[in-house]
Amino acid sequence: MAIVIKLDELLYHRRMTLTELAESVDITLANLSILKTGKARAMRFSTLEAICGVLDCQPGDLLEYRPDQGTSTVSTASAASSG
Repeated sequence: MAIVIKLDELLYHRRMTLTELAESVDITLANLSILKTGKARAMRFSTLEAICGVLDCQPGDLLEYRPDQGTSTVSTASAASSG
C-alpha cells in the first residue's frame, strides 16, 4: 500500500497506548487497531482531526506516501523514446 499510517511512532513518542488514544478519540479499539496495522481502506476527516488533536500532530505526521515497488510516475516506454 502506498499510504503508510505512522500511528505506532506517534504513540511511542507521546508515551500513549492505543487504548488511551481510543478512549480519548472515542473510537473503538478494534477500529483504531485496523488503522494502526494498515488494513484500513479509508479514514474519515473527523477521525483524522480527532487523532491529530489528541496527539498534537499534523496529518502529515500520521500519514506517509511511499510509492509501491515498480510504480513510477513516468512510464519507462515514454522515457526511453524521449532520450
